[in-house]
This record gives sequence, C-alpha cells and structure tokens, in this order.
Amino acid sequence: MTASMTAFARRETHQPWGSLSWEIRSVNQRYLEPSFRLPETLRDLEPLVRNELRQALSRGKLDLTLRFYPAEDNAQLEVNAALLDQLITAADQIYNRTPAASLDPLRLLQWPGVMQSKKTDEGEVKKVAMELFHEALADLKAHRQREGVELAKLIEDRLEQINQHLITAQNYLPAALEAWRSNLLEKAQKLQVEVDPARLEQEIVILAQKQDVMEELDRLTTHIKEVYRALKSNQPIGRRLDFLMQEMNREANTLGSKAMSMEMTQVSVDLKVLVEQMREQIQNIE
Repeated sequence: MTASMTAFARRETHQPWGSLSWEIRSVNQRYLEPSFRLPETLRDLEPLVRNELRQALSRGKLDLTLRFYPAEDNAQLEVNAALLDQLITAADQIYNRTPAASLDPLRLLQWPGVMQSKKTDEGEVKKVAMELFHEALADLKAHRQREGVELAKLIEDRLEQINQHLITAQNYLPAALEAWRSNLLEKAQKLQVEVDPARLEQEIVILAQKQDVMEELDRLTTHIKEVYRALKSNQPIGRRLDFLMQEMNREANTLGSKAMSMEMTQVSVDLKVLVEQMREQIQNIE
C-alpha cells in the first residue's frame, strides 16, 4: 500500500505514578532520520525506539518527543549522592588548577541524574513508555497509509490524463505529416518550382523517420504501466517512482523536440506539466 511520509501521532497515558505522552511528527526525507527529545531518566529508551523505527519505516524525517510528569505524591526528589560526590571531586580538581573558579551548588543540582524521583519505579515507567510508543507508532503508520491512498489517487488521475494525451499524439502524427506535405507543395507553387512527386514522397518518408515519436509514446506507455504496478506494491516505492518520473520527463522532452506541429508541441508541454505535478506528490511517498 502506498504510504506518505507526512503524518502526526500523539498518545498519552495517566498512571498512579504520573503521566506519559509520546508525540511523533513525520515529514519527507530521503532517508530515515529520527531525532529525539526524551527526559534524562528515560534517555536509555532511545536505542530501543530507533530499532523499532528501523523495522517499521524506511524513510522520513521524524521528530519524537516523550514527556514524563510524575504525580505529586511521587514528585519528592532525592540527591544521587554517589554521582554528586563524583562531580564535587571533579570540581575540586578543576579548582586546584584554577583557584579563581567557584562551585555553584545550583549548577550541580542541574546536572543530569543528580536529582532523582524518590518513589517512582523507573522500570515500570520505561515499560509503559515503550507500550505507549508502540501505540503512537501504529497511529503514525495508519496516518501515513491514509495519506498515501490519497496521493495514489492523485497520481492515478494524472496518469489517466497522460494516457489521453498519448492517444491525442498518436492521432496528430498522420495529420502533421500531411500538413507538412501540403505546406511543401504550397511553397513550391509559390516559387513556381516543379516538384518531382517521387522526390517529394522520398522526403516525406525521411522526415517521417526523423520525426517518428512512436518509440517515445511506447516508452511512456510502458512507464505508466510500471507506475500503476508500483502503486499496488506493499514495499516502499518513493525512490522507484521518482526514477520513473525522471524517465517520463525525458521522453516528454524528446517528444517536444520532434514535434512537427503546434498540437504536438502542446501535447509535450501538457505531459511535462502532469509529470512535474506527479513528481511533487511523489516527494512525499515513502
């Protein structure tokens, strides 16, 4: 199923020991690039969360925020004496080298891990935090898939328009050759030049070979089929679709360079506009 890289999910829970909330924001990115904002006491959850993300998603820039608010009766703080002693020892070593330095107790208390919740069971908090993350990740994936379905519809609509333009181009080609033939005869008459019919037909054949766009039309038709096939895949398809858009744009450019009439030129322009519209949407597809 086609999945977008743009999505949002939020989950929260309230427990006797406090409340937790996960917030995940996802936007398009060439690779999977998560960034985290976690409470210091829950910082060691980051490797676990990264591993879960790698298994669930392949692309996208993600901002993940975990908030933890201890309950009031669990908000009593105690000093991590062992860590504080280490900090004071390190500060004394610095003071011995720079006597002008002063030790600020408040700065010590702000050091990560010095102040700890007295009653909260960290193991229980981490367990619930991971369960909540799984719920938020499931919501994020569902959001990405819903948006992906809508993006697929937009792309399919433009593929259908491209198909119509290809039919138009095929219909224009014989008329364009005949118009060129008539124009050449008209110029010869104005110049009062006798045209050898055999030579004229030979020139028309040569021109038809040079201006033959059936190869480009066939390749565009093949690319369209491949895009339809990709949209039905259960694998990440964003990069594949982006490559197909590059190829379709190249064929549309070649079609324009071979155009023998304003109608064919307009078909080429319309094709390039539709391909660019699809390419912009595909930038958001995983």
